[in-house]
Amino acid sequence: MTDLSLSDPTRLAAPGVRRLTRAARAVPPELALLLALAAVLNLWALSRNGLANEYYAAAVRSMASSWHDFLYGSLDAAGLQTVDKPPMALWVQALSVRLLGFSSLSMLVPQALMGIASAGLVYDLTRRRFGRFAGFAAGIALATTPIIVAVSRHNNPDALLVLCCTLALWAIVRALEAGRTRWLVLAGACVGLGFETKMAAALLIVPGLAAAYLWVAPTGRWKAIRQLGLGGVAMVVVGGAWPLLVLLTPAADRPWISGTSDNSVLSLVLGYNGLGRLAGQAGGPASLGGGGGGGTSALFGGDAGAFRLLNSALGGQGGWLLGFAVASAVALVVGSRLRRTDARTGWLIAVGGAFAVIAVAFSFASGIFHPYYVSLLAPFTAALVGAGVAQLAAGDRFARIASPLLVAAGVIVEIVVLREYDTLSWLPPVLVVGGIAAALVLTSPILARWRAWVVAAALALMLAAPATWAVQTLGHATSGTFPMGGPQTASVMGGGGGRGGFGGGGPGGGGAPGGTRGAPPQLAGGGTAGGGAGGMFGDASELTSALTYIESHGGGTLGVSSQSTAAAAILSSDAKVAGLGGFSGSESRVSLQWLVQAVRDGRIRWVLTTSGAMGGTSGGRVGATELMAKVAQVGTSTSVSGLYDLQGLADRLAAA
Repeated sequence: MTDLSLSDPTRLAAPGVRRLTRAARAVPPELALLLALAAVLNLWALSRNGLANEYYAAAVRSMASSWHDFLYGSLDAAGLQTVDKPPMALWVQALSVRLLGFSSLSMLVPQALMGIASAGLVYDLTRRRFGRFAGFAAGIALATTPIIVAVSRHNNPDALLVLCCTLALWAIVRALEAGRTRWLVLAGACVGLGFETKMAAALLIVPGLAAAYLWVAPTGRWKAIRQLGLGGVAMVVVGGAWPLLVLLTPAADRPWISGTSDNSVLSLVLGYNGLGRLAGQAGGPASLGGGGGGGTSALFGGDAGAFRLLNSALGGQGGWLLGFAVASAVALVVGSRLRRTDARTGWLIAVGGAFAVIAVAFSFASGIFHPYYVSLLAPFTAALVGAGVAQLAAGDRFARIASPLLVAAGVIVEIVVLREYDTLSWLPPVLVVGGIAAALVLTSPILARWRAWVVAAALALMLAAPATWAVQTLGHATSGTFPMGGPQTASVMGGGGGRGGFGGGGPGGGGAPGGTRGAPPQLAGGGTAGGGAGGMFGDASELTSALTYIESHGGGTLGVSSQSTAAAAILSSDAKVAGLGGFSGSESRVSLQWLVQAVRDGRIRWVLTTSGAMGGTSGGRVGATELMAKVAQVGTSTSVSGLYDLQGLADRLAAA
């Protein structure tokens, strides 16, 4: 007879529910606590960020309404120009918008979930080598990194980039354990997805991952080389899929590739989003007056150099635990002596190698570099922190010798970072006293029974500053252009009561207290697209007048210099506006022949030559300047200043 006892309710549940219940019971309590904390930090009052970065939000809106725009990552509904990044992150958001409708939460919740998943992965990849306590420490370190909280509450591509790179690292750790090819293929595919998210940035982790597997070679060197080759194939196939699609599509059938002067996706890969970021490029710090350590220079992470990651632009975002992480890596090198038979060696080379390459690249990058880029360093920093905690807790002779050095490194670097800010002034003395006390206990074999508690207390002390900043991130909207963690005044855009700089705040335009990514102010159709009058890209009243005129004179798509101006119009009034010169009007030098064909095809009719204050030759870039001059020479003028009608004038334009 069947037992219908209710002593175990899961017996009466559907098989799928029973499996989920068993899986939930199998989750370690510290992992459940970690995921809950990450969920609170990433999801609490998330709608406060509005549409976050309007540049990407406008692209998501366009991509969600057209599969053609979705496939190519077009900013505008006319499919005239892509955004200046590959579309992977925007695909996720656009699919969510198609399912749930266009809103702040439909774009931002997937980003928050990525941040939660990254914390869980860092926990597991550290736990596998150093135990649950170390895994929990690593996960908490990542979840409370201020810039991780900021990018996980934002629609920039960085949350997905961090997730892809963390998943690649996790797969390599699994490969080092089992020696199975499938984990290397997964790692390569994840790097490829990262490339489809933010191009060359994802490749920074490859040397460390490859070196780790080749050094340890759990299945032998020659087989390891073959396995790495298969992982490389997976990386190239996945990462090259979208660029290959763009290469094979005739230029007339797809948008112009933003950020290029030749409409080539290879230029985007190798130049604007590639070597130019490291070696310098037009439009980098020098073009906007960078180099002084403040003002515009802070927009690009301050001056390049060995201690850049600890300066006022970057230190508070991801630099708090760098000292402890580096000391942990050094201690692991000494302790393991990088012996292949030591299980820590492969883990260290993978994590430490990725950490080192990213840290050096970011420290000395002279091209366009924004503070939120350091989010990519965070998972590797956090994993090394977890490994360091495991070494402190070990209690053996080596741990007693290394403990004061690790604690001292952690305390000193935190104090250095704190000195850059007018915040938490009470903490440095506490760090010094607590650090000395912890070092004394950890070096004494007599007090061994207190070791675990002291390690936990030392970790909590070092997490005090980043955790405080992480929580403070929830109290204000994150900047639409440059997401930043911490208190509202801890911004590279300037101090005071807002995130200073390029425009006013406004919940309707991304909710940024200091202006979103170049969004102009009030536009026709309601909604604040970036704040008060003026703005970085010209007077929005010109654009409003132009759109009103176009609506009463046959309609059609309007071309403006900058995509940022177009983005604000798309979001505020669903206007048919396209940026012709890239993000600021200076990045894309579109050809006259391209514009002629767009006019012939009816994809663009009107051009507003006066919109976009930076549509000139910023940093030596020509952008849309020459194109606008040709339009003014040939186009039919209207009653709106700077607005020209190109209908029927394609031949005259071609001859100009």
